Amino acid sequence: LAEALAAPPEDGAPAGPGSVRVPAYPAAERAARALAHVARYAEWRRRAEERPGRVPEYEDIDEAGAAADIEVLLTAHGVAESGPGGPHAVTLSAADTQRLLARYGIAVLPALPAPDPDAAVAAAHRLGFPVALKPTAPHLRHRADLGGVRLDLGGEAELLRAYSELTELLGKPSETRLVVQSMAPRGVDTVVRAAIDPAAGAVLSFGLAGAPSLLLGDTAHCLVPATDRDAAELIRSVRTAPLLFGWRGAAPVDTGALEELLLRVSRLMDDHPEVVGADLEPVIVAQHGIHVLGASIRLAPPPPRGDPGPRSLPAY
Repeated sequence: LAEALAAPPEDGAPAGPGSVRVPAYPAAERAARALAHVARYAEWRRRAEERPGRVPEYEDIDEAGAAADIEVLLTAHGVAESGPGGPHAVTLSAADTQRLLARYGIAVLPALPAPDPDAAVAAAHRLGFPVALKPTAPHLRHRADLGGVRLDLGGEAELLRAYSELTELLGKPSETRLVVQSMAPRGVDTVVRAAIDPAAGAVLSFGLAGAPSLLLGDTAHCLVPATDRDAAELIRSVRTAPLLFGWRGAAPVDTGALEELLLRVSRLMDDHPEVVGADLEPVIVAQHGIHVLGASIRLAPPPPRGDPGPRSLPAY
């Protein structure tokens, strides 16, 4: 900044290497915004130098097993050539998604299809009461505003009554794709996503589920591979972060487990360029532990890499 405020070259002197120009702005407000960007960047550089962060290793990650699964899945689906999210990308089934995530130590809460009331009862007995009943059709998924989710169903009578209500409210079970799922502890609903950006490469994203991310765009992003410092900053940089840390006397949730989940998703994306998209929603962050209620993964042959990795600005 001191160099930028130094005296400019004499009038008429061409600007060349080593010469300094004074920035000029048409309004003081724009100059103030520019200085704010400089200050934020300097603070970011300072924190990165003081605590550069590291990409942690997890002994339970099965990278080779995941690579073998991905190769089999791409072959089985006949996927030949593709780009990130392109027309030839394939979205894995729930079972394949859960198996691939399990290779990276990420468990998805069990859910069983309920095409009819008898199947719902059988699924509930298999999973153990209490259970939740919810639709999984794409046009109904994550639509809490429709009231299409029934929680804490403690017995057959409650489950059958809820099944009848949802069928009347949302339509035929074949259209809504109802499932019975094990109940998770109460907590804060969050969203973890990862995708390939054509310019930046793999990007990890985080936000709170529902209106904060969908309506207000309150989502934070970082490049993959994420470090432990990146994960900690990611969950603290959204505007709704206070809800995770005990807002208005509420009990703080397990942000350490949430950071670990982010790092494991980052490792999956970094280890396997064939994973062009991963959506974990919702992820309930409770006082102790996290619970992934839904997940999807998209695969495609590795896209061309024109960028060797995360970018960094030069030091001046």
